[in-house]
Amino acid sequence: MVKRKTKYVCQECGYESPKWMGKCPSCNNWNTLIEEVVALQNASRHTMVTAQTSKPKAESITAIQSLKEPRITTNMEEFNRVLGGGIVLGSLVLIGGDPGIGKSTLLLQVSAQLADKNLSVLYISGEESAQQTKLRADRLGVMSDQLYVLAETNLMDIANQIEQLAPSFVVIDSIQTIFREEVSSAPGSVSQVRECTSELMRIAKSNNIPIFIVGHVTKEGSIAGPRLLEHMVDAVLYFEGERHHTFRILRGVKNRFGSTNEMGIFEMKEEGLREVLNPSEIFLEERSQGAAGSTVVASMEGSRPVLVEIQSLISPTSFGNPRRMATGIDHNRVPLLMAVLEKRVGLMLQNQDAYVKVAGGVKLDEPAIDLAIAVSIASSFRDQVSRPDDILIGEVGLTGEIRRVSRIEQRVQEAAKLGFKRAIIPSRNLDGWTIPKEIEVIGINSVHEALKASLGER
Repeated sequence: MVKRKTKYVCQECGYESPKWMGKCPSCNNWNTLIEEVVALQNASRHTMVTAQTSKPKAESITAIQSLKEPRITTNMEEFNRVLGGGIVLGSLVLIGGDPGIGKSTLLLQVSAQLADKNLSVLYISGEESAQQTKLRADRLGVMSDQLYVLAETNLMDIANQIEQLAPSFVVIDSIQTIFREEVSSAPGSVSQVRECTSELMRIAKSNNIPIFIVGHVTKEGSIAGPRLLEHMVDAVLYFEGERHHTFRILRGVKNRFGSTNEMGIFEMKEEGLREVLNPSEIFLEERSQGAAGSTVVASMEGSRPVLVEIQSLISPTSFGNPRRMATGIDHNRVPLLMAVLEKRVGLMLQNQDAYVKVAGGVKLDEPAIDLAIAVSIASSFRDQVSRPDDILIGEVGLTGEIRRVSRIEQRVQEAAKLGFKRAIIPSRNLDGWTIPKEIEVIGINSVHEALKASLGER
């Protein structure tokens, strides 16, 4: 009789240990190691084939033919842009997001659009019954004979259904509910998620079927399960946004078939998600006129410039240590820019609380937003309103200099299209492109010059 072997696997990072430990040495999380039974491997499965087979040989990169991946396009241009131009055949895509953010709604709408193009779609729901999926479809107005719904969690039954139906598109909602009988651990565990994803990858590649799988997220915002899950799939998309706001952002963090900097913006309506084709106008429509601490920056999200509002509130602190809070940007950037303003411009900010926010729920992480943040902080501290028709673009160095940024032409053209009259940019970005006639461009070299141009001499 074969002895039963067990191991302890961390449910956060996938670390394996022969004994139980209270704290995972890999991710430092407590009480995450769960006992799992080691599956006995079939000896014949690992028997090496000794027959003579053709082995691949190394080729020169110039001798390899370039192949363009065939793609399936949907009616959502924002969805196609994030994926790099459409859904690639045979790809495995992982979509993560907070509960109730709209992942199932988005995939059901995409499934309906593909079904309307006479493509067979199989929607597998592991968390809801077929009747519950039907209720959502009725609310979204999804009606197509090519859209098939299956409420199943057994991976072998799902694989058999895919083989019989031979669909053109498959949705798994969600991967944490799917289980494989050969694996003894519970659904959602590290072993089950890894084995089920591996089998789905095999099905997608061998049958040339694009498969989208939904993944739960942890309280930190990352996709639950081992990090290996994100390495196995071809693309990882995050569906972000606040549940109490209508805007949703689809962002790619990994994409083997396109750029990872693209962002798609949607608006949640009663009839489902509606794509926002001009996000800059949406983010600026509620901007307060004549308010101190408000500036506008043109940020590049992939190949598209997006204009967003930066808001700052500077007030005297009532504590020993002043507070520094940031929403939508790196919180370490706020004290850094305040130190530059204090040292290079002479603003006494060491006894001031600072609150900086990106309006609209957008997250910005590029250096080109530094200048807008610095002017916003100075505007709130001086209680002096900056010109409402100014756009500020530039990276701020520690010595107070303004450094050049990329794609300045696209940023300024987007600002001119939305009616901005002046663009304050680094002077090193003035050459090599054509300035639009509708907007005045001012080149600056330091933060002091930027404050003088936007707020006036003080």
